[in-house]
Amino acid sequence: MTDESHLRKTDQYLLPLFAEKTVADKEGFNIFPSHHLGGGKILSGFDTLVETFSDHKVVLIDGYQGVFFDEIANQLAHILTDQGKKVSLQSTYTAMYPQQNIETIIEPFLGGGDPVFGKVSNLLLSDFFDKKKLSQLNDDVTADITIIYGPGAFLAPENGLKIYIDLPKNELQFRARAKSIFNLGSNVHDEPNLMYKRFYFVDWPVLNRHKATWADKVDIIADGQHPGDIVWASGTDLRQGLHEISRNVFRVRPWFEPGVWGGTWIMNHIEGLNKNVKNYAWSFELITPENGIIFTANGLNLEISFDFLMYQEGSSVLGSDFDRFGFEFPIRFDFLDTFEGGNLSVQCHPKEEYIKKYFNENFTQEETYYILDAADDATLYLGFQDDIDPSAFKSALQSSFENEQAINIEKYVQKLPAKKHDLFLIPPGTIHASGINNLVLEISATPYIYTFKMYDWVRPDLTGRPRPLNINRGFENLDFTRKGSKVEAELVSKPVVIDSTVEWTLWHLPTHQEHLYDVHRISLTSHIKIDTEDKCHVLSLVQGSKIRVETKNGYKNTFTYAETFVIPAACESYSIINESDTEVMIIKAFVK
Repeated sequence: MTDESHLRKTDQYLLPLFAEKTVADKEGFNIFPSHHLGGGKILSGFDTLVETFSDHKVVLIDGYQGVFFDEIANQLAHILTDQGKKVSLQSTYTAMYPQQNIETIIEPFLGGGDPVFGKVSNLLLSDFFDKKKLSQLNDDVTADITIIYGPGAFLAPENGLKIYIDLPKNELQFRARAKSIFNLGSNVHDEPNLMYKRFYFVDWPVLNRHKATWADKVDIIADGQHPGDIVWASGTDLRQGLHEISRNVFRVRPWFEPGVWGGTWIMNHIEGLNKNVKNYAWSFELITPENGIIFTANGLNLEISFDFLMYQEGSSVLGSDFDRFGFEFPIRFDFLDTFEGGNLSVQCHPKEEYIKKYFNENFTQEETYYILDAADDATLYLGFQDDIDPSAFKSALQSSFENEQAINIEKYVQKLPAKKHDLFLIPPGTIHASGINNLVLEISATPYIYTFKMYDWVRPDLTGRPRPLNINRGFENLDFTRKGSKVEAELVSKPVVIDSTVEWTLWHLPTHQEHLYDVHRISLTSHIKIDTEDKCHVLSLVQGSKIRVETKNGYKNTFTYAETFVIPAACESYSIINESDTEVMIIKAFVK
């Protein structure tokens, strides 16, 4: 496995192995934000990893589906063999139930023939294994060292050095698209959308439960995204790093994707991205089920999933909201870029009871659109016309899909002007779509794939195939009372000043009563001190070039325009200092 193009299908760059610049050194939007772990605490290379094996007869290498376990195990075995040791390699995949049995077990969670939606699985990783075969993995008593490797290695009845190899979710998807990996318990390369559905509803919940069980017991945590190499640190050091950021301020690593409606704003304003792409539609600024956290030391980058932080420090991050959300981070920030692009699909999101009943999620997808930037002609589709006829609307949508003919959507859905710093409210069941020439900062509850597309402008996806629509699901959730004058009155936030000094003004941007989060905006000329009040704050610089954040614990960091960062509840208090030449504005979201 040496030619990376056969391993990952994407135009996005792999996280650099070597950290040339840190967050503090970087000017402008940083696509690889990192946090210092401390000198000498991150190492690279299989040879350095082998040095930790000396006192162990058994090594357990567990990790995420999508890691190239065979390559890693063979690299380690080669080094050990050269040292004159007899090595026994035992793959956990050989102890899994046959694929047919596993497909029967997971079938209730795959949504039948639905190409997008399933139901979040409550299975455990142990449900995938033949316990007798698992107990027989270490049966070579003549070996000097036995390496049991693959997802579920920690389930083996052997005690030994515990290594966990993590893999960022974006890289997992890039590998799936290249057909270099499989789903958990499968040896079939399915279509990428079906692999993703199985990842989301089965593999990830199962593997995350397993990770949560062992996160505080792992001896070594490694980053498995670099083919032919490995980066690692001791579990103790990484847990200490997570402890420190859980009481200060942190940024996750954003990642970027093209889309059929994608635009040019991200490409033109964010340096370091591959510009040889059709467009950029999304920036996953803070969609925590798929984001990672980067640590640096020794000039090396090591990325681990956001999950590790929540499993260890969830109560510190969420404070008074931890009992409600547990390990699930409740707020997400992302960019939707339609500059010189296309309209988003006309869509809605499920109501609370619907998402719990049909998808087994704990809370629903609800959104607000903050307009970070907009052209003069930018618009937004939101709410129904006052004379909406639900039956006629549904018939028009179905006819459009079946006959591949466009309709005049404005006959049914209102079209509003969109200006910089507007906040549009999209509670569950609300018809909506961003129009062309917006950069939307989407502030939302964390569930993030539950978009019921009902009209998509009769366009194919990036591969030329029709995009799937969810007209029936949409109509099971649409609120037809959000129409006429109620749209402007109830779904467009009206900013109100809460407090002000000569140095700052604090605005309340009220959200809808059905939103679980609220939004503040800070206009800042000098500096402001903010108490967390035992709440986690998610912030983004929406106007100005640079701010500095200083926490109660003495931690300092700078953030630039459009960067998103998180203040954990345990931080207690922090100050924001304006380092721009003009007034800055910062958006702050938090659970009500």
